[in-house]
Amino acid sequence: MLTINSARIFIAIAATFAACLAAADAPADETPRLSVTTQNTKSARDSGLPGKTSENAFEELQTSGDRHTGKRSNMVSKAGAQRSAAVSNDFWFYSADVVLFNDHDQDGHFHGIDLLFDADTYYADVDVYAVTYLSLDGGPWNEYFATDNFTLFGTSADDEFNIVSELVSGYPTGSYDLLIELFDAYDDAFLASFGPVDTSELAFLPLEDSNRDVPVDTTVVVVEDGGGSLGWLTLLVLLAAPRVFVRRSPGS
Repeated sequence: MLTINSARIFIAIAATFAACLAAADAPADETPRLSVTTQNTKSARDSGLPGKTSENAFEELQTSGDRHTGKRSNMVSKAGAQRSAAVSNDFWFYSADVVLFNDHDQDGHFHGIDLLFDADTYYADVDVYAVTYLSLDGGPWNEYFATDNFTLFGTSADDEFNIVSELVSGYPTGSYDLLIELFDAYDDAFLASFGPVDTSELAFLPLEDSNRDVPVDTTVVVVEDGGGSLGWLTLLVLLAAPRVFVRRSPGS
């Protein structure tokens, strides 16, 4: 027999279940992007020297529109000069490697990016800086970090640079590409770029921010009641509910 208390419990559980479904299907929000990044040379990191850590805030992620190369020659640099769109043949990227980390909800999407790259030049030594971008599902490039100045020493492997980022908010669950651009520290001239068309290491990265990477609580609470079939129905709803959190839609 269905009691009043049993009915209230069932209604509450059903409402919670419906809210979970709605949240899973909700479109990406317009939350400003926030990440925490540590930058360092590989040699300094391997020696145990701490890198420089900073918080980086940007406007909400752009997901529609043309995917430009990222050179953005019309954008004013941090030094106040115009970035040149001319590519220098005296600079190039030798390699880039990515290790993803932190997947607390075990859905296959990570909120940590460990990026290591090696850029080379024909010159003996040149001061440069790098700008990194993320693109969601083939959308526009979105800058997420710009390094401090560092030095390239010819074709040496000792000048490899390391960028470790944790995405905090504003990055919906999905497949991301990564792009690196290199600029001259003296006049902000664009020197070289390296992205998903150059290496598969920078393509189809399963990412999400840490606000979406929440551990799943799969605890099942059994409500004992004399309601007979109601007790079984409640249990089935509770068993189904955790799956909503595990299987996130790409736009969540």
